[in-house]
Amino acid sequence: MTASNKNNAVTIDENKGLARQHPTERVSYIAEPRTQYAKQLQVQHATESLAVEAAIALVINGIHYAVLMASPSDLEYLALGFLYSEGLIQHSGELLDWKITHLTPESNLTVFIDQRFDKSSTLQMLEHQLQDYEAYIVELTLSQRRHQQIQFQRRQLSGRTGCGMCGMTGLSQALPDLSAYHREGATCSKPSLDTLLEIREQIFNAQQTHQLTGAVHAAATLYKGQLKLFEDVGRHNALDKLIGWQLRHKLQLDLVVMTSRLSIELVQKAIRCRLPWLVGISAPTSTAVKVGQRYGLGLAGFLRENRVTFYTD
Repeated sequence: MTASNKNNAVTIDENKGLARQHPTERVSYIAEPRTQYAKQLQVQHATESLAVEAAIALVINGIHYAVLMASPSDLEYLALGFLYSEGLIQHSGELLDWKITHLTPESNLTVFIDQRFDKSSTLQMLEHQLQDYEAYIVELTLSQRRHQQIQFQRRQLSGRTGCGMCGMTGLSQALPDLSAYHREGATCSKPSLDTLLEIREQIFNAQQTHQLTGAVHAAATLYKGQLKLFEDVGRHNALDKLIGWQLRHKLQLDLVVMTSRLSIELVQKAIRCRLPWLVGISAPTSTAVKVGQRYGLGLAGFLRENRVTFYTD
């Protein structure tokens, strides 16, 4: 199953395949209001929806660059947002084409095997691993100029679901210089509590995969009064998807709301895409606030039923 560039229809069904049904056995005590000593055990058998976590391999101009663990939806936006938020491209026009392939044990895997490794043993290993794992290949074609620049900073990543920095091998990569993105003098009004509470309510109503599984994060914004929301098992992936959508459509956004804490990698991504405000359902870290203040990113957290806390002006 493949999907290609903006000139072709994406054949991956973005609304399905993000959850799988699994049989479960739920064990609990039945509450006995009259006595605290009598406990009756209850066992229920049912099927529940679990979020899909897939390996997304990014191949840039034929070179295997990174593997992300993510929800297999909106993969073209995920790839574009990742390229931009990692500083690999400066605008969406540098991504010339893409192709998405869903790997299965029956797929022709030989065309994707890195030529540096033994093809026979790698093929055998992949066929075995694909019995257990969901996997996709996202082939990206960048402009030759941008590709040559990437060659100088090439690194292999192995991303994990809760960690946007896994696989980085040096402090210079984990602590990037953001001075080129400083928003000094930029003005953007602080979002009102009413606006934020409205977005929060819409997010909770729109988080279909989370309602099914309880296991995904979302990044959302209001654009022309309409909620745009992306879900993923990784909060940084959800934000990359939204950034990719923003870049593809060349939009300016006022704020993004995350259904997670605001950690430093989210702040770095928001600063790079020159986002005025980043808001979290949970708290920011102290480093996130410090970096946000330094580079002019508005931060707010603890967006709850009737309140929000602002951390920067």
